[in-house]
Amino acid sequence: MANKVLVVDDERTIVKGIKFSLEQDGMKVDCAYDGEEAVNLAKANTYDIILLDVMLPVIDGFEVCQQIREFSQVPIVMLTAKGDDMDKILGLDYGADDYITKPFNILEVKARIKAIMRRTSKQDKEVSVLTFGSLVVNEEYRRVYVGDREINLTSREFDVLEFLVATPGKVYNRSELLHAIWGEDFPGDERTVDVHVRRLREKLESNPSEPRYVRTKWGSGYYFQA
Repeated sequence: MANKVLVVDDERTIVKGIKFSLEQDGMKVDCAYDGEEAVNLAKANTYDIILLDVMLPVIDGFEVCQQIREFSQVPIVMLTAKGDDMDKILGLDYGADDYITKPFNILEVKARIKAIMRRTSKQDKEVSVLTFGSLVVNEEYRRVYVGDREINLTSREFDVLEFLVATPGKVYNRSELLHAIWGEDFPGDERTVDVHVRRLREKLESNPSEPRYVRTKWGSGYYFQA
């Protein structure tokens, strides 16, 4: 089955170029040119990934991302023309999984999409359910529970948790986590890791300031406490 992508940008020439290139790779592509249209399409359809511009009419990309996260955990890649790292980090804070800075090479966009697709694919994956007290991590379906409550994690948040739980007690510094999860060529800042860890704690922990699961070894990095 072909992967389905939603491209959201008010610059129609950019949308046209991305759409043409992705369709050449056999993907199905829907397009939206403002934030409200993007939210409505995301509610009405199931997508494998959303490419979302930050600067949009009606509703900006950050608000769109936040609204989509209320009903969907579809991977979201922000497209930003701004060079300020804080804008990128803000996008991640609203629930985005990744970002690409304009102007971009379409080959980079396609590579990011394929990398995310590989991580989120359930095909040919053995069933693996990890249990740590009240915390349950279902690796096959990429779902997490604390007690009877399901925790809605973004794709990247799950990747971070899955990586850490694979080796309980092992400490990873920010650079190691960034390279292992985002890839060697990821141009982003190491603060990206801090944002995702903080969001994980807010979702998993009853008291995020004194985390039980995702913990900090001061001066060294992060680790999972089994």
